[in-house]
Amino acid sequence: MSSQPLSQPGDSLAQRLAAGRFVMTAEVVPPVSCNPDDLTAKALPLRGLADAVNVTDGASAHAHMSATAAAALLIAAGIEPILQLTCRDRNRIALQGELMGAAALGVRNLLLLRGDDPTAGDQPDAKPVFDLDSRALTETARAIRDGRLPHGAKVAGGAPFFIGAADIPIDPPPGWRPDSLTAKVAAGAQFIQTQFCMDTAVVRRYAARLAETDFPAAYSCWSGSIRCARRNPLRGCAATCTEPSFRKP
Repeated sequence: MSSQPLSQPGDSLAQRLAAGRFVMTAEVVPPVSCNPDDLTAKALPLRGLADAVNVTDGASAHAHMSATAAAALLIAAGIEPILQLTCRDRNRIALQGELMGAAALGVRNLLLLRGDDPTAGDQPDAKPVFDLDSRALTETARAIRDGRLPHGAKVAGGAPFFIGAADIPIDPPPGWRPDSLTAKVAAGAQFIQTQFCMDTAVVRRYAARLAETDFPAAYSCWSGSIRCARRNPLRGCAATCTEPSFRKP
């Protein structure tokens, strides 16, 4: 790993990944608070250490400060956010509006997720929406980046999104293929963040199996984005770091 700081001024997360650099991201759960200082107090220790910081969207089906608002506050604080958006709480009209609003606020990195079912949270009677699944939400973000809504209406302004999807690293059984990831890449995903896996051997076997298949993202859409979990000494944050990239020579 280079002795240079992980986060270089002027370099975006997309640029660092495209260059095959070692990347570390962290995660912040926005507070149950209306005070922006409560968010920045959690996030500022990460500035200059993490290349980007994931901002969760109703993690574990609990209410907290809006993820989009929190991402905008991080940008103002000099921290590059990865905005997580889930399908659980909004229909397609609301998700389209959220994406356009995020672009207007300067958010570029997205991690698009299904979201935890409300029964897993502290308000189990809340009604889930799930009008779209994560693949359809990815297609929606790509359409907005291309200047239109899914039904064809034109979108003014620019939305240079760097679109991410999630996966769970498994110890792949014989014959396993990354069909779900392949579908997400076809929908427009450009990078993948995995769930935590504390067993680096499993992560390496998972990554090796990706490299053995014709999984397109392993060679063209993302590099350096398979992540294995590390414990972070900063309370309330979770850090991830990249394994080597899997790009064609």
